[in-house]
Amino acid sequence: APSAIGPFQTGTFLGRLRHFIDIIDPSTLFVSETKLKECIELLDDYKHGRLPPGVSDLQLWEAQRIKQAIIHPDTGEKIFMPFRMSGYVPFGTPIVIGLLLPNQTVVSTIIWQWLNQSHNACVNYANRNATKPTPTSKFLQGYVGAVTSAVSIAVGLNVLIQKANKLSPATRMIIQRFVPFPAVASANICNVALMRHNELSEGIDVLDNNGNVVGSSKIAARHAIMETAFTRVVLPMPIFVLPPIIMSYLERFRFLQSHRRLLLPIHSLVCLVTFGLSLPVAISLFPQMSQIEVSCLEPEIAMATDCKAVTYNKGL
Repeated sequence: APSAIGPFQTGTFLGRLRHFIDIIDPSTLFVSETKLKECIELLDDYKHGRLPPGVSDLQLWEAQRIKQAIIHPDTGEKIFMPFRMSGYVPFGTPIVIGLLLPNQTVVSTIIWQWLNQSHNACVNYANRNATKPTPTSKFLQGYVGAVTSAVSIAVGLNVLIQKANKLSPATRMIIQRFVPFPAVASANICNVALMRHNELSEGIDVLDNNGNVVGSSKIAARHAIMETAFTRVVLPMPIFVLPPIIMSYLERFRFLQSHRRLLLPIHSLVCLVTFGLSLPVAISLFPQMSQIEVSCLEPEIAMATDCKAVTYNKGL
């Protein structure tokens, strides 16, 4: 089905991909408070049939795009700039560059993994399903658990490699460059589960065809978290696999061997491009407003509605 107001069909992967490329456009980070207010008012007018004459579909789509990029769909509040999906690449790329620097020490690994998982934790929390309030204590528990698990996995893998004396220095260097991916992917799963574990205990609201809340479902919450966790495994795959391969190839060029200071800027550019491409692909794997058959949910929800399927906000 198409989004409420939007040029792309969000029922297909390609439609969602085009939609999310629109939503994660970093230019929305510079939208003024006045412009945002105008967009929200225009969409309200559209919803209530009070649209002033002369407003084009293009203006409505642009208003929808800006609102979706900045405002949380459940709370109706602004998401803090670095934790929006449109801020994920600009604010996350410096951390990714740090994670992928060769010859990491245990201390530098800990610092970069801590920064990465702190940013991820805040993005996961800011884009969660927020139909139920999350106490600050639960947020802090999740944050400490997510960061501790991430750093432990990364440092553990690094120490294992450094102790693998049988490997040649070249092989060890290549493996070290790929360590961040399994470390970050497994840590990302822990991060999503821990930052959003409140949803598992409280359940999330499920909606009927008219957008009315039918009930609160823990089964839908489990589906939402599993789908989001899967996107967080796919997301770092190109980011942590492609730049090391590309850089290993580029470093062989005589020009770069004689101009070593260009390696970091080129490495940074490769990371930025890969991150920018992999984010929309990962978050497009599942619809943000997902549907689930009522027969799969709790009996009390099945009894409360005549709908065959209900909708819930998966979060991003």
